[in-house]
Amino acid sequence: MSAMPDPTGATQGLRGGAFLFGETEDLFSPEQFDADSRLMVETAYSFCKKEVLPVLDRLDAQEDGLMESLVRKACELGFAACEAPERCGGLGLTKSLATRILEALSLNGSFSTTFGVHAGIAQSPIVLFGSDALREKYLPHLLSGEWMGAYALSEPNSGSDALSLQTKAERTADGYRLTGTKMWISNAKWAQTFIVFARTNEGVTAFVVERSFPGVTVGPEEHKMGLKGSSTARLELEGALVPEENLLYVEGEGHRVAFNALNLGRFKLAAMALGPARAALHHAAQYAKQRKQFGRPISEFGLIREKLARCAAMFYAAESMLYRTGGIVDHAFQQVDDAAPDRAEKYRRAAEECAIEASIGKVFATETLALCADEALQIHGGYGFTEEFPVARIYRDARVTRIYEGTNEINRIFVATRLTKKGVFQQLLDCEATDECHDLFLRSVRAAWETMGENLISDQQICARLSDMAMNLYAVQSAAVRATQATGPQGEFGRACAALWREQAGVALAAAAAEVFGRCGKAGEPVSLSSSGGKDVDAIATAVLESDGYPIL
Repeated sequence: MSAMPDPTGATQGLRGGAFLFGETEDLFSPEQFDADSRLMVETAYSFCKKEVLPVLDRLDAQEDGLMESLVRKACELGFAACEAPERCGGLGLTKSLATRILEALSLNGSFSTTFGVHAGIAQSPIVLFGSDALREKYLPHLLSGEWMGAYALSEPNSGSDALSLQTKAERTADGYRLTGTKMWISNAKWAQTFIVFARTNEGVTAFVVERSFPGVTVGPEEHKMGLKGSSTARLELEGALVPEENLLYVEGEGHRVAFNALNLGRFKLAAMALGPARAALHHAAQYAKQRKQFGRPISEFGLIREKLARCAAMFYAAESMLYRTGGIVDHAFQQVDDAAPDRAEKYRRAAEECAIEASIGKVFATETLALCADEALQIHGGYGFTEEFPVARIYRDARVTRIYEGTNEINRIFVATRLTKKGVFQQLLDCEATDECHDLFLRSVRAAWETMGENLISDQQICARLSDMAMNLYAVQSAAVRATQATGPQGEFGRACAALWREQAGVALAAAAAEVFGRCGKAGEPVSLSSSGGKDVDAIATAVLESDGYPIL
């Protein structure tokens, strides 16, 4: 199957970070997928509903062979090969479509984590940075599901500060000897290959390590609060012998492999968060219609309808952000010739293009999931706090998404630090505002820069608030432009969601701006934004209830 171009050309001319300057043209959205693409998404959604959801209790018990068989079935349908190049045995689909398929497969957190790691950060380092020999050796096993993959970066004393890792790689006559412990490794119980990062004399270096290599052992399962159906364990490397040809990219440049795999991983993680958020909205809508109090369904009560509407509006904004970012990613990767000898360097630059959007998208989508899971449980009342109803599992599983692949706090710091080091904040000082949200963001940037300059990255509160403002600006823009592009009932629903989300985001923007101004000694600046008074709540709630959940697939 050949690579599928964007049928509208909407990804042309895009670049990461452009939204900060008020640029909103050429926005890609889910409505632009063609009929063939939507059929693939529906196939993935059907697979998840028919194969995964009926066996959740058995998955949580880690029944022998069950998760592996589900992953193999998904791989047999081509879901793990979506974006791998055709010359590597993949389908060569756009990353936007591969991400939409992953979202459809992610109604359950345990399966989503297992499959998402296997098809994502366990494969992308080999695809992007591996030699032809490494690709030929490992990708057929991984794409087919014969083998499962894992990604091993974190260590007992190296989490958010990933490059403080202590695992050592010493040169031998035939390759490297790796010694150290990797922590919180998803898929460790089942994986045959691990992407491992260790320190050589040249610096952090990436390797492909097989489970069968001498000196490689996997520890016992961690006892987790949620994601009980997924595997999480330590990887012990006790003088593990790794052939020289299993080195990825360049010795001492493994941090580029790690961070760019995580750039794409965070982009994908947003989709993996929206899957269970969709499930939470589904269960909340169904229960609200069935549960009666005071002689009528609770779906008729204003506060219940408001909960459903606010969750749907935030979901719409998160979804709009995700696929707008997908357009940027697709455009960057479509410029790379996979057969070129310098493909690894070009893939590195392509993956870096979406770094800011991927980080804020991960934060926003996982916090969307947190809201949807929490409100779904609240709508269920006391029943939601029991294991008898499915929202308890969603709630438990959701919590870790704000921790892994970079905590939401470290992603906020990363965004502000990157914008400072890339000189973007300086460029914004002379930028003209395009609307009142953009104006408030720009005034906050100027206040921070005039007071602190590049030293603003030493103030974590200011960094976080500026990142929050950038995130909400991206969400407001993305939802608004997408809504104007859509037609019919989806357009009406989208415009209502965009309007309600802008109101919610306005409160967050004003609060963040007030804190920035206060910390910079400019507390007297006006920070309020206009409000529509929540007039779109009823229309959104009605659409959610009529559809038994979020109405767009």
